[in-house]
Amino acid sequence: MSADQYELTNANGMCVRILGYGGIVQSIEVPDRDGTIANVALGFDDPQGYRDHPGPYFGAIIGRFGNRIASGTFDLDGSTWKVPVNDGPNSLHGGLTGFDKKTWNCRSVENGLELTHVSPDGDEGFPGELSVTVTYTLTGDNALRIDYAAVTDAPTVVNLTNHSYFNLAGVGSGDVYGHLMQIHADGFLPVGPGLIPAGAVAPVEGTAMDFREPVAIGARIRAAEEQLLLAGGYDHNWVLRGFGDGLREVARVVEPVGGRTLTVLTTEPGMQFYSGNFLDGSFAGAGGRAYRQGDGFALETQHFPDSPNHPSFPSTVLRPGEEYRSTTVYQFGIE
Repeated sequence: MSADQYELTNANGMCVRILGYGGIVQSIEVPDRDGTIANVALGFDDPQGYRDHPGPYFGAIIGRFGNRIASGTFDLDGSTWKVPVNDGPNSLHGGLTGFDKKTWNCRSVENGLELTHVSPDGDEGFPGELSVTVTYTLTGDNALRIDYAAVTDAPTVVNLTNHSYFNLAGVGSGDVYGHLMQIHADGFLPVGPGLIPAGAVAPVEGTAMDFREPVAIGARIRAAEEQLLLAGGYDHNWVLRGFGDGLREVARVVEPVGGRTLTVLTTEPGMQFYSGNFLDGSFAGAGGRAYRQGDGFALETQHFPDSPNHPSFPSTVLRPGEEYRSTTVYQFGIE
C-alpha cells in the first residue's frame, strides 16, 4: 500500500481499499457463493490511473454538487451564481476540480476511515466555505457504510455522493447486462438534451425504466425509447420511495452466476442509475482489462440533478447553522 491508500477488512474476507486522493473507493473484494473472493469495484491498480483518467469518476467522492447543473448557473437568495461547465453546456459533479480531485485528510476510526476537506468560499464558483466529513465504515456483515456531513458559513448548495461502479461477477469479467436490478421507485425524471431533467416526475410503468420487480439490466437497454436513446442507455434519476423515513432499502442487484448480491440503503430522495454508457475501451483498468460500455454500473444516491433550478425538487440549499447529513449503505451478500 502507498501512504495514500487505506485498507479496511473484516473477518469474512471482505476488503475495501480507499485512497486519500478523491476519497476514492479503489477496490471492494467480496466472496461469491463458493467463497471465491473477487474485486467488484471498477478502478485502477495504480493510484496514478485516477489522475490520468478522471472522466469516469471511478469510486470517488462527488461534490460540491453531484450530477448536473444546467448551463452551470443557479440562483440563490436573489443572486446568480456561475460554476464551471465541463459536460457540454452544463456543470457536472462539482466542476473542473471537484472533490474527486482533492486530496482529503484521512484518519483511521473504529472499523473505518474518516476523511475531511475544507472547500473555500468561491471554490469552483460555489458560495460559502464548506467543511465536509465523509466516513467509510466496513461492518461485520459485509456492508460499506458512507456517512456524509457538511457545514457552511454562507448559504450554498450541496449534493454529495459516491461514484463507485460495480460488477458483481468481478472486474474484467465482461458486461453487467445479466445482473438483475430492482429499484424501489414508481417514478423517474425524464431528461432532455444534455441529460438535464425536464422538471416533471414520470411514472416508470410501461417503460424501460420500470425496475419495481427484478429485471436484467440488459433486457431493455436497447429499446427504442427516447430516454434510452438520449442517454445511450440508463443515466437517469429515480424518485425513491420513502424519502423522509430515514435509512431504507432502495435497490437490490443480483449477479445470478456467482450469486453475489448488492443491496443499497440510503436516506436520500433520489438515485442515479448509470449503466456505464460512456466507457469506450480507450484505457485499461484493474487487472489490465479495457473497460468497455456496460462493464459496470453506478448507483449514485443523491438529491435530484439540477435541483437548484427546480423549486419543486427537494432542496439542496444549506445555510449557516444547519448541518448537511446523508447516509448510504452498500450491503454485499450471496444467494
